[in-house]
Amino acid sequence: MAAARGILPASVLAGLQRAHVPASSISVVVEKIGARAPVVAWNAERPMLPASTMKLVTTYSGLSLLGADYRYRTSAYADGTLDPSGTLHGNLYIKGTGDPKLVPEELIDLVNRIRRAGIVNVDGSLVLDKSFFASSTRDLPAFDDETQAPYNVGPDPLLYAFKSLSFTVTPTDSGNVAIDVLPPLANLSIDNEVNEAGGSCAMASAAARPRLSTDAGGMLRASFVGRFPPQCGPVTSNIAVLDHSQFFSQGFLALWRSTGGSFAGPIVEGKVPTTARPVATHQGPVLSSIVYDINKNSNNVMARNLFLSLGAIVGKPPATPDQSAQVIQSFLHKSGIAAPELQLDNGSGLSRDEHVSARTLAALLQAANASPVAQPFVESLPIVGVDGTMARRLTNQPVLGNAHIKTGTLRDVRAIAGYVASADGNSYVVVSFINDPRASAARAAHDALLEWVYSGPGQAAE
Repeated sequence: MAAARGILPASVLAGLQRAHVPASSISVVVEKIGARAPVVAWNAERPMLPASTMKLVTTYSGLSLLGADYRYRTSAYADGTLDPSGTLHGNLYIKGTGDPKLVPEELIDLVNRIRRAGIVNVDGSLVLDKSFFASSTRDLPAFDDETQAPYNVGPDPLLYAFKSLSFTVTPTDSGNVAIDVLPPLANLSIDNEVNEAGGSCAMASAAARPRLSTDAGGMLRASFVGRFPPQCGPVTSNIAVLDHSQFFSQGFLALWRSTGGSFAGPIVEGKVPTTARPVATHQGPVLSSIVYDINKNSNNVMARNLFLSLGAIVGKPPATPDQSAQVIQSFLHKSGIAAPELQLDNGSGLSRDEHVSARTLAALLQAANASPVAQPFVESLPIVGVDGTMARRLTNQPVLGNAHIKTGTLRDVRAIAGYVASADGNSYVVVSFINDPRASAARAAHDALLEWVYSGPGQAAE
């Protein structure tokens, strides 16, 4: 049975009431795909904090403006002379364009291409050209107090492996534990003082999180101490470390040395001079696969890099957040999406300064569904009860597998946005934001909304 446009479904109201969240704290839009009028519109025009559902604005804009097959380039240049032994008597320059997914298996391709150009040893500097983004956009303060949390990593033209180390502690048959780390860094030392012993798995989690320090020589030390019950392993800790230039350069040098190369000079930042010659270029994965990772896993720094790169590619470098916001606003306007309330900060939703209405986001979802990039966009959204951030929700309900929904979570914020294929054979756009101090207790209201739409909310006005 259809709900009146200005009335919330009873099951949604019940979920809010159980959480002690007033109906004034929620906004909802439900629309049949292609319809001109909504099934439900509740506080639809109100600007709300969207949390990670803002990634839908960034990723749809990115796919539309750059194309699903767009590939980021990371390039190497050299000056000076290259002697017959493979020694470059000059500098090696690496220029980044903000590839959100420059990980070890991608960076090693650039290293190998440089080696195939004949360069084995470099007696000059490693120069990092990060001019694609304005310097003010890099190494920003953490959103909260969790400075080592990977979700807080800021954007960078030479973002490498999300500027985070992944430490895995695994018990061995010999009664000790092994510690593995990815990606390899040139100046990283592991101190392992963990012993296998009985106890709770809380002990294992504590032992698997290192104490980090940097010595006078620039060596990053990761010290592991404690007891590790063998039945609890392996345990992995992901930690953001160093600044972007340090992390990229140490990662690059580790891979460079693994191929037998050497570097004699310092690491500095600077622009590629016009006299430098191209040496090698690595092309990253297609943008559709990057968008898939951003939306399925709600990867903040990948979204932030995509957001800024729109300002540099569609506009011109060095990109700023304001420039990127203008690019997206212009695209939405030309697409017929009126968004006067839209406020963009970093494009990821990890912000208290980003706002959008349910009406605007629903209009974007309608436009995306009818666009040439509909398939990669929709497929990037988590499937209810199956994968991504929706993997553990509604796993025993009929809506399982029948909705693609992006979630959003901040303190005092819960959000859902996406598509539901209902039991009545129709498809619907669903957007809802809860902005309230008790938002975390109201997830059941959003689950109830998805279940209600799946059950067939009735025909929207055509």
